[in-house]
Amino acid sequence: MATLITILIGFFAAFNLSILGVFSYEPAPLQDFCVADPSNQGSVRVNGMACKNPLFVQADDFYYSGLHIPGDTGNSYGYRVSPVTVYQIPGLNTLGLSMMRIDYAQWGSNPPHTHPRATEIFTVLEGTLQVGFITSDPLNRLVTKVLQRGDVFVFPVGLVHFQRNMGHSNATAIAALSSQNPGVISITNSIFGSTPPIETEVLAQAFGVDNKTVHLLKKKFIHV
Repeated sequence: MATLITILIGFFAAFNLSILGVFSYEPAPLQDFCVADPSNQGSVRVNGMACKNPLFVQADDFYYSGLHIPGDTGNSYGYRVSPVTVYQIPGLNTLGLSMMRIDYAQWGSNPPHTHPRATEIFTVLEGTLQVGFITSDPLNRLVTKVLQRGDVFVFPVGLVHFQRNMGHSNATAIAALSSQNPGVISITNSIFGSTPPIETEVLAQAFGVDNKTVHLLKKKFIHV
């Protein structure tokens, strides 16, 4: 009987841990808040920044002003991301949430990228945007849709996705992400602009091109 009880306890413990693993990317906080303290560089960081003393916490630790300001889209891609993460609002530390504003010039695009730690829910405020994501191997299926003002779309965590302005005017969107620090990996920048660089022969073989083409691409992205 004792053995059966032990097995049942072990089973339910494993089940509960599996549930936590499936549904929680960032542990639930064990206090009301943990305002980030960037000045505390000597502490051990498990999942976020060190906490400021709660007695010194102010309203400004949970506040940010600036998302009403359009981002400068004068770059080769024609877009600009204005993030609101734990680095802009220290009070987001350990809360598993962030957001951003994205501005697009005419025909500007946010090129293929991933957020390794977050699902993104994306809302169009102005303009017409084509959005899409690609499923994982072996299907590599493109899931895409054209969005109008007020439309909402979801990019699942870790999947490569993009947006492109399809209209004849500027476009704006707001996105929320399920991490205080979602991270971003730009596909082209990471492949052709890594430090140190990936060997040319590896990339030439991967993309089925010659070494000269790879060298040209590296020159384009090396300092992006």
